[in-house]
Amino acid sequence: MEFNPKDVPVFLANFDRVHNRIRNFPGCIHLKLLQDKKAPEIFFTYSRWESEADLEAYRQSELFRSVWATTKQLFRSKAQAWSVDVRYEV
Repeated sequence: MEFNPKDVPVFLANFDRVHNRIRNFPGCIHLKLLQDKKAPEIFFTYSRWESEADLEAYRQSELFRSVWATTKQLFRSKAQAWSVDVRYEV
């Protein structure tokens, strides 16, 4: 997610308010917020879910709709998302 620099504090304040609710959503087993070292207006969320169905339930939830409605207004460019499978973990 890429934000206008002036909106980074707004995004971080909102994430601080909701991250525990996201992390405690049924099926969420891991949640991280990552920030680019060279472009501090770029962030990534990394989450792990017990199943694809749990992730989809979150995407259809009121929690997601409210978080997304607030967050997407702050984007400088279109957000991207990937769902991936772990191929190797040490």
